[in-house]
Amino acid sequence: MYVLLLLFILIPAIEISIFIWTGSKIGGLAVFLLIILTGVIGAALVKKQGIETWRSAQLSMYNHEIPKRQIMDGICLILGGILLITPGFVTDIAGFLLVLPWTRPPFRNLIYHQIVKRMNRGDIIFRRW
Repeated sequence: MYVLLLLFILIPAIEISIFIWTGSKIGGLAVFLLIILTGVIGAALVKKQGIETWRSAQLSMYNHEIPKRQIMDGICLILGGILLITPGFVTDIAGFLLVLPWTRPPFRNLIYHQIVKRMNRGDIIFRRW
């Protein structure tokens, strides 16, 4: 709980500081346009990667396989998309790391191991139909 509260205070403070510093170097309009540009590029990238992940999941299910990797990719894409539409350069960097296919695997593995750990502890209950 306290970690979330700290993040909700610390991250915006860092982002505002970076906005002010960057604005003093390249100007306020350029910062504004960069924020818009990263949001648009990020949304397009999330859409493209989401479609590819969806098709890969469909192929796995067609082959009677559980689309475990694709589900983890989908979680990364959702988190990355949220970070990319949040104004800020630090959140944009984190969002792009989650969305780009060649930087996503470490995050995918981290999320997977966290879910498995919580399932083993009983915090998450998984039931098959």
